[in-house]
Amino acid sequence: MKKLFNGRFSTLFGVLSLYVFLAFVIRIILLIWSLKDLELNFLHILRAFFTGFVFDLTMGSLFLAFYAFYLLIFPKRWIGSLFDKIFTYFYLSLIFIIIYFSLLAEMPFWDEFGVRFNFIAVDYLIYTYEVVENINQSYPLPVIGVVLVGLIVLTFVLFKKLNIFKNTFSDKNSINNRLFYAVPVLAIVFILGLVMKNKQADFSNNLVVNELGKNGAFSFVTAFKSNELDYETFYPKLPEKVAYSIVKKNLLQENQKYTTAKYDDISRLTTGNNEQKPNIILIAIESFSADFLTEFGNKDHLTPNYEKLSNESIFFTNLYATGTRTVRGMEALTLSVPPTPGNSIVRRPNNQNLFSVSTIVKSKDYQPYFIYGGDGYFDNMNTFFGGQGFDIVDRNRGNPLSDEIKTQRFAIPDNEVKFENAWGICDEDLYNQSIKYADKSAKANKPFFQFVMTTSNHKPYTFPAGKIDLPQGDRNAAVKYTDYALGKFIADAKTKPWFKNTVFVIVADHCASSAGKWEINIDRHHIPAIIYNLPQQQPTRIDRLTSQIDLMPTLFGYLGWNYNTSLYGKDINQTKVGDERAFIGNYRTLGMLKGNIFTQIDDRKRLKQFGVSGNEKQTLSEIKTKNQELASQTISYYQTASVRFKNGKMKAK
Repeated sequence: MKKLFNGRFSTLFGVLSLYVFLAFVIRIILLIWSLKDLELNFLHILRAFFTGFVFDLTMGSLFLAFYAFYLLIFPKRWIGSLFDKIFTYFYLSLIFIIIYFSLLAEMPFWDEFGVRFNFIAVDYLIYTYEVVENINQSYPLPVIGVVLVGLIVLTFVLFKKLNIFKNTFSDKNSINNRLFYAVPVLAIVFILGLVMKNKQADFSNNLVVNELGKNGAFSFVTAFKSNELDYETFYPKLPEKVAYSIVKKNLLQENQKYTTAKYDDISRLTTGNNEQKPNIILIAIESFSADFLTEFGNKDHLTPNYEKLSNESIFFTNLYATGTRTVRGMEALTLSVPPTPGNSIVRRPNNQNLFSVSTIVKSKDYQPYFIYGGDGYFDNMNTFFGGQGFDIVDRNRGNPLSDEIKTQRFAIPDNEVKFENAWGICDEDLYNQSIKYADKSAKANKPFFQFVMTTSNHKPYTFPAGKIDLPQGDRNAAVKYTDYALGKFIADAKTKPWFKNTVFVIVADHCASSAGKWEINIDRHHIPAIIYNLPQQQPTRIDRLTSQIDLMPTLFGYLGWNYNTSLYGKDINQTKVGDERAFIGNYRTLGMLKGNIFTQIDDRKRLKQFGVSGNEKQTLSEIKTKNQELASQTISYYQTASVRFKNGKMKAK
């Protein structure tokens, strides 16, 4: 042991020990941070810390594998040379930057998402402008740089005082002696790198316990390698014909019939009455949780405009988002499909010309627009929406549309932007674009459908000054500004001749936070939605359980439309009592809420069921005796949706 920290390899083992220790400290901090959501089971926590130690050892060894190999093969006669010293200090500085940055970055990531690094962190690598600007506007980059440099200098000083470098450049061991130290490190990298899988930490029903047992950097690498999940490989399945038989039975509304007898064709003819064709503006509000509203218990009075509108609208009080990211909300609102595993379909290849809400509105002679205040290159939005026939209105920063996309793209000019941050222009400026293109369509006597995606309610939570009475940079302030801008938009729209013939669908893309005790926290998916200014419709509350994918089919029902559909969403007013369900997922874990049972499947082919209770749908406990009918329904929905996208059956005909 003395030789271990007093020889040529002392620096390597010193860095490895430091990394394992710091990772342990981070684990303690995250545990204390999340005590309110932690399952206080000592054996589970102990197992999580042991599993975490093995992950830390694996990752630390991986960081140092190249240095171990260098120490093994570097010629004895050159040990202590200028090259040896320069290489060692350069390599260690680089490793320290990676170590400290990754460990420090885990804190804000955990704060926002309640988990270790995952596919979100991987995705953000692609969009450097938005992410770097967001970091710069949310946290002072110069301070972060100074802290990183300070930590690295402090570490070198500490290593000097502890004599870690004492014999690094003077101990000229033989190759056999070096093998004794290098081989274990390289063996750990090779063996544990193959054996250890992130899934091994998912042994509990408690999300915090599972995440404590992981290593942030290891989780990042895992997400990087498996950013797509094939349903048929990883999830529980039914025979194909059985799956389709179940899903077709559950999809059919009271005013529908199937167009063919093919077992795998879910196309239905929907019959309506007194068809109306108003303009439609669908507004997806960034991170707009139901619990921001006074209606659902908020005491801060952040959303007076939304609540006033809700009292004049069709108000969905029991509606649940399918996922935890904007692209999931977009997927649910345009494709009306359960959240299939892996990336949202918005971000996947070969996602053009799918059967979507756009397919239906275009059949009614509407021109769909996607209006976004950032660059729609982010998260593949432009490719997805353009591929469904939407004209694009965005803040074009020089990222061209794919050659496959044949729609028009309109850049938001600088002189029409009064405020902008990392994610895009403020909501007021965005709504001005909506009015601009509504005016354009109305002048051409063309009915319009707009999908408007807001960004102001997102970190760094900045917006034009002087609009509200709360300070910049605060979540509640961003919510209040978001509500202010919405109220101003409706007031401005009322001055337009097209207003009286325009319906506004205003819904959240997802909640502000999904982290909690369980892997899927149902209450953290509860979002508000309203249909405002519907012709000849009295204000109504819909308290029945509704999925985000049901919102647009329900609108079409109110409009009395006759149309063909291959959507998975249903008109809640044409759904039998007791058949209501909501789909909720988080990339790897998928579920269906029906009645008081939440059925959950994951990529280890496990199926679990939980009892839920209360208005906030708090998960109570795992049900040991499974409801097989609900299990089969859940599998059938996700299996058929996943396979249909994979084999091209989700394409519009």
